[in-house]
Amino acid sequence: QVQLVESGGGLVQPGGSLRLSCAASRSIFSFNAMGWFRQAPGKEREMVAAIQRSGGNTYHRDSVKGRFTISRDNAKYTVYLQMNNLKPEDTAVYYCAASRTWPGRDDTYWGQGTQVTVSS
Repeated sequence: QVQLVESGGGLVQPGGSLRLSCAASRSIFSFNAMGWFRQAPGKEREMVAAIQRSGGNTYHRDSVKGRFTISRDNAKYTVYLQMNNLKPEDTAVYYCAASRTWPGRDDTYWGQGTQVTVSS
């Protein structure tokens, strides 16, 4: 078992930046991959980014490439999502995920989510 707690969400204007953090209750080194998902009202949850244990392999969905960056600090049990040049369509609840296989699969642990609102 692991508890994941997200922080860093909030209200930001278009073009602004936020940095989300996901703090785990124990070492995340045992998880092959960590990820960030988001869910907007009326839409399905979608993977935004993922990062493997070593941090060397990452995935970012096309719509956030060049704007968002996922990273992890295994020593601090923390995963980050740096979000730059935010757009209104990035508005959603963002969830942290941890998995021994791949985030989103049946073995995934989820955080409670943090709201990100991009609006002028």
